[in-house]
Amino acid sequence: MRFDRTDVRILAELQRDARVRANELAERVGLSPSPFYRRIRLLEEEGIIEGYVTLLNQEKAGFPVSAYVQVAIEKKTEVRLARFEAAIAKLDEVMECNLMTGSFDYMLRVVAADIAGIERFVMTQLTTIEGVSDISTSLALRRVVYKTALPVREPSGS
Repeated sequence: MRFDRTDVRILAELQRDARVRANELAERVGLSPSPFYRRIRLLEEEGIIEGYVTLLNQEKAGFPVSAYVQVAIEKKTEVRLARFEAAIAKLDEVMECNLMTGSFDYMLRVVAADIAGIERFVMTQLTTIEGVSDISTSLALRRVVYKTALPVREPSGS
């Protein structure tokens, strides 16, 4: 789906504040409510808008520690990778899991209340997943940049 200027404005406003009232948002982007709702519905149907969430302050919510965990899988087969992905998706501490290129197969972002929580996660949950052959963990010292809004733009020439 290609975005026009109105779609970009709608998406930017929703990413900034999804709690804004629909009528107010329609007014901000220069639409009456009916066409605004049609555009929102289309963006949802196309899967551009996947859902609406509330962002929590990680530290104030009791999870001040972030770790980036690289995981290697032995005997990389589709079945083994799928089993790992299914197992990792069930773990609440895993905020992100990406299949990677390079010497490790996956990169996880894991949160915990303290360093001992990261250790427990690695030792009691991650190492018990079949096929895990190597793990490397790095602790984040301080978050420098954190964004949730994608840089949506109009196609060039519009």
